[in-house]
Amino acid sequence: MRWSIASGCVLQPSSERPTRVRYWVIFFAVTLSIVTYIDRVCISVVTPSIQKDLAISDKQMGFCLGAFALAYSLFEMPGGFMGDRWGPRRVLLRIVVWWSCFTAATGFAFNRFALMTTQFMFGAGEAGCFPNLTRAFHTWLPVKERVRAQGIMWLSARWGGAFTPPLVIWVVSYVGWRHAFPIFGGLGIVWAVAFFAWFRDDPAQNPNLNAAERELLRLHAGAPVAHTSISWEKLLSSRAVWMLCWQYFFLSYGWYFYITWLPKYLRQGRHMNLMQSAWLGVLPLFFGGIGNMAGVVLGARVARATGSVPRARRYVAYLGFLGASSFLVLSTRMQDPVMAVVSIAMASFCNDLVMPGAWGTAMDVGGVYCGTLSGAMNMWGNFAGFLAPVVTGFILDWGHENWDLTFYVSAAIYLMGIVCWAFLDSGEKLEAA
Repeated sequence: MRWSIASGCVLQPSSERPTRVRYWVIFFAVTLSIVTYIDRVCISVVTPSIQKDLAISDKQMGFCLGAFALAYSLFEMPGGFMGDRWGPRRVLLRIVVWWSCFTAATGFAFNRFALMTTQFMFGAGEAGCFPNLTRAFHTWLPVKERVRAQGIMWLSARWGGAFTPPLVIWVVSYVGWRHAFPIFGGLGIVWAVAFFAWFRDDPAQNPNLNAAERELLRLHAGAPVAHTSISWEKLLSSRAVWMLCWQYFFLSYGWYFYITWLPKYLRQGRHMNLMQSAWLGVLPLFFGGIGNMAGVVLGARVARATGSVPRARRYVAYLGFLGASSFLVLSTRMQDPVMAVVSIAMASFCNDLVMPGAWGTAMDVGGVYCGTLSGAMNMWGNFAGFLAPVVTGFILDWGHENWDLTFYVSAAIYLMGIVCWAFLDSGEKLEAA
């Protein structure tokens, strides 16, 4: 119920219901997430073709794949910080246009150094995407709607990546891998134009919101920009910040396999043909998307049962990390290739149970600085994203039958995430600094 002052009268209640214009920010986050993962995953699908055409070894390809994550991690926190200071509208426009151009440029790579350079620049451009979407959620959504929005966004990201392999193979079959990259890069340009025309950093500047929705966001959403500088001493000395960053490192290390080496593993390690690997390669990211929404639902139920949101997030994270580790080890025991992929998919499902709680904690702990904090968390995760494909490339360079070792390493690293959540206090607030 909203109260208004009638001319010359006492306060009168208004029965006007809030409009739902704010949910368009979820639509833009969902569509961008899909485009992001189409652009990010497509290179893994055509990795064998690229290696053949450019004469790149497994070890060299590991560095090419890792170059994206290295640049992404280095520029992630600055990208989130810019969103906090200037608002996500201009920052996201720059991000999407930049990464779309270098996605297209990937098709023109003529050797491994050119490929590594385009991947590095692609990663530098995309850095800050999800922290700025998180910043938009903080401004455009009430607190109780944010974690669900994160779950929907990450489900869309995972499913966008999941169905990329068949899409890429279909496009490549008509135009070849070199021309496929400019086509996928063009999707981002279309999104950038539509988003910049609609989105405003301050929801009150959107004329489509009615008075009731404006009041709802004024009372329950965050400020459009951070008007004071974040205390870097507070950030760097916070145990919650470090635990949040390290748990995301351990979470991301194993996950990066699904968007880098998985297609080659299915063909070389499990002896599948191109179409079999494309369709079964859908499962890990597809299950991951389901895991995101399951994490939202399970976290809410555990919170109601325990009366504590931080405790619920911790318990769900324990389950996620332990499950991901166990299913990866189990996959190495599977003789049936299909059952092995299902086990890997379940590891991805458990991996993504942790995601909504992690990003929700970043919003709660960061407050008005959630772009900076989520950028720091994602930066740490993408350091693991750089390390993982490089380490896998070295392992494979020792011998092509060493796929199991990559899973054992990831399984051990997953278990370390449980330790982080045991010491993570998601009730800490940086905004009070």
